[in-house]
Amino acid sequence: MKVLFLGSSLFSKIVLERVLESKHSVCAVITQPPREAGRGHKLCKTCVHEYAEQNNVQVYTFERLSRSFEDVKKIDYDIALVASYGQILTQEFLDNKPCINVHPSLLPKYRGATPIQSAILNGDTKTGVTIMKVVKEVDAGDIILQKEITLDKDIMFSNLETDLAKLGGEMAVDALNLFESDKVKFTPQDNNKAVLVRQLCKDDGHLDFSKSAKEIYDRFRALSECIGCFISIDDKKIKVTDMEIFEMQGSPCKVLSNKKRFIIACADKAIEIKKCQALSGKIVDGNSFLNGWHGDLNEVK
Repeated sequence: MKVLFLGSSLFSKIVLERVLESKHSVCAVITQPPREAGRGHKLCKTCVHEYAEQNNVQVYTFERLSRSFEDVKKIDYDIALVASYGQILTQEFLDNKPCINVHPSLLPKYRGATPIQSAILNGDTKTGVTIMKVVKEVDAGDIILQKEITLDKDIMFSNLETDLAKLGGEMAVDALNLFESDKVKFTPQDNNKAVLVRQLCKDDGHLDFSKSAKEIYDRFRALSECIGCFISIDDKKIKVTDMEIFEMQGSPCKVLSNKKRFIIACADKAIEIKKCQALSGKIVDGNSFLNGWHGDLNEVK
């Protein structure tokens, strides 16, 4: 089948890699336009854009897909495959050709922008990938394929994203095979079980030590690699880049260290801050952070 691929993220790129390896032909890719990034504000292409060009696939970067439908209609494709594209698809686009989506959750749970982070944040023991028909309502289309995986209690966001993208790529190819052989079946979602998740902001990365060690650790696993996690000390935000649960107890938010290990009590156990950002901006281990801190360090907020 001739596939029009829409995607912009690392998740998308991994799915695209698998589809390009299949018997199906990716006739074009639509991705987000280059954006300014870094201190030099240099225009940077999405990783999907770069990968498609490396594989001689035509790339389109519409600022607004809704305003470029006449250009889309000129593309010769049989089916559109969406994976973390980042723009809303119009009904006009959806009516043009079949359109399916690779979504990294077990729909109807976690419809919306942050399904991978939400599964970790909520301490889920399982997640998965759903291939669904795209409809106007967010992630509400009929299910074509769905596969479940077990969630490791220590897995970080980036590793889970990669695992789900690889699974999603395999499932996308399976779905394309079903369409090609006219064997696809659609199963409606149970809207009563739908869980909608929102986009995350930097404040969501705050680690609240009045909560349990598991809740703090799950938040760190979910968010430290995408939006960043931090603690507050004397109204200063300290970025945390490595931590682990520590078997010690004390009053929540109190620092329990002895100038060698940066340990903070939470609601039940404690958390050791293994690495964090010093006031100089450099990432250091917990011991170096404590030695470099000026003044008393008794609690965090």
